[in-house]
Amino acid sequence: MNTPPTTPTATPAHRPTDVEHPGSSMPRWARHRPFAWILLITGVVGWVASVILVSERLALYRNPEHVTSCDVNPWVSCGRVMGTWQSELFGFPNPFIGIVAFAVVIATAMLQLSGARAGRWYWLGLQAGVTAGTVFVIWLWSQALFSIYILCLYCMIVWAAMIPMFVLLTIRNLIHGILPAPSRLVRFAATWAGTLVAITYVAVAASVVVVFFPVLTSS
Repeated sequence: MNTPPTTPTATPAHRPTDVEHPGSSMPRWARHRPFAWILLITGVVGWVASVILVSERLALYRNPEHVTSCDVNPWVSCGRVMGTWQSELFGFPNPFIGIVAFAVVIATAMLQLSGARAGRWYWLGLQAGVTAGTVFVIWLWSQALFSIYILCLYCMIVWAAMIPMFVLLTIRNLIHGILPAPSRLVRFAATWAGTLVAITYVAVAASVVVVFFPVLTSS
């Protein structure tokens, strides 16, 4: 007879990956419905920001003199960022990727909230997609700070959505055994999940302040 786990540990691959045992010490946010809400909120935030960016880009196509809604100054300007090659890395506006990708996340959340249980292969696929998106966002962050030297407010909203989505999805998959890892690492990640998200936010905010502090204080 199996006994409920006393600590968050990786679930063997041959067992159901989304079973929540009564009395389990699994973090509440990593359970079925709470995590679905995390996916839904971060997915909606990222999707809305992507839609606004696409709308603004289409407006610029129609009228090159269009002033975007987040053109604040020379260093905070979506319009100027959209004029760079980095904004269309694959030959079309990057936010089109966000519209499709975040829609998948939203659909996953809605299925979870409806009671559906995705298999291990699905969570691995979602992990791969979110990881690829995070790598792309890191690249865009580096370009904004060290190459373009211009910030885009709606782009930063996408960054803000991707941070908890990636960190918490990865830890959730560790807890449920989707990603194999030593039990000590799983316990550490489960215990410090919120702290890891907060540290990442602070690090990103600090990088923006450090790079743009001279120009923001010189005016």
